Amino acid sequence: MNVRHLEETDYELLVPVADAWWGGRHVSHLLPKLFFVHFRRTSFVAEENGAIIGFLIGFVSQTFPDQAYIHFVGIHPDRRSSGLGRQLYTKFFETVDRLGCTTVRSITSPVNRASIGFHTRMGFQVEHITGEDLGVACTLDYELKGEARVLFVKTGLN
Repeated sequence: MNVRHLEETDYELLVPVADAWWGGRHVSHLLPKLFFVHFRRTSFVAEENGAIIGFLIGFVSQTFPDQAYIHFVGIHPDRRSSGLGRQLYTKFFETVDRLGCTTVRSITSPVNRASIGFHTRMGFQVEHITGEDLGVACTLDYELKGEARVLFVKTGLN
């Protein structure tokens, strides 16, 4: 397996498969091309035998330069529970640590229990809890249209 920086050309490969990788859930709109152009330094692709099997898109905050944000992670369904997500997160932590970050943030939807469990196992804490949605402690009305989100924070990246 090879882990490399995300490239602009990966857009054409990843956006068409994103919804399928998420079990038909419509998520490809969360992957605008600008991420593939402007956040390559802190975003990664995992390949095996020339095929992409996972990716992570993240960046350093311009507002809070000691903080980084993981925007989107996708793992091919056949490669889940293989440690690939942990490898991509670790690569991101190491990269943003070298860039001076001490905190990483991420969010997910209350419906995404696998993501919630993964983030918790990776040492993230849930923050800004204002209520519960689908039985999950989260931030209510985080997004427009009253969407709830689970907000994660991790400090101490080493």
